[in-house]
Amino acid sequence: MSSPLPSSVPPVPSVLDLAPVVPVVVVEDAADAVPLARALVAGGLPAIEVTLRTPAALDAIRAIAGEVPDAVVGAGTVIAPEQAGEAVAAGARFLVSPGWTDVLLAAMRASGVPFLPGVSTTSEVVALLERGVREMKFFPAQAAGGTAYLKSLAGPLPQARFCPTGGIGPDSAPDYLALPNVGCVGGSWMLPADAVAAGDWGRVERLAREAAGLSAGARSR
Repeated sequence: MSSPLPSSVPPVPSVLDLAPVVPVVVVEDAADAVPLARALVAGGLPAIEVTLRTPAALDAIRAIAGEVPDAVVGAGTVIAPEQAGEAVAAGARFLVSPGWTDVLLAAMRASGVPFLPGVSTTSEVVALLERGVREMKFFPAQAAGGTAYLKSLAGPLPQARFCPTGGIGPDSAPDYLALPNVGCVGGSWMLPADAVAAGDWGRVERLAREAAGLSAGARSR
């Protein structure tokens, strides 16, 4: 069972409404977490998904939660029930999974923070709607049908909202953001490996600012 969030930390009402783009971050060295998060927040992307793919992930979440107050840090690649509690204990304020089972869904629901279970088929979407879940991650977005697939879902399943992630870049993101059933997109293009390796946080901030500006143009179409 995860510990409740401290009273000084406001709850996150919806992951989909935090920002137009949620950076998907793979942290190899926990020492990079704080300057990376500060650069993303300065660029206008406060929601940060740290994937649980590396040994440094929980330490990175803990550091961001403790030292970057304007960031809303979450945990991604949650694939085991125990990871939900571990991530929230480290300071994660939302959870994201690439897929779901009833056991994993129950653990994410019990965590006390918002969560986005991953889907890639209509049947998975319907199954989650049956379970009272209306906000989901669409993954892998490009490989699973992209904007055409999501547009097709909007008619029969308008109550479902998505954060598409997987293969999305600055050129395709506006097309996703223009869809009525997309609240935000996930991506890592604002975190080039060479910039992170060199500690070029100014470049990360510039790319984050460009990504944060995508929403207005997409929504005004």
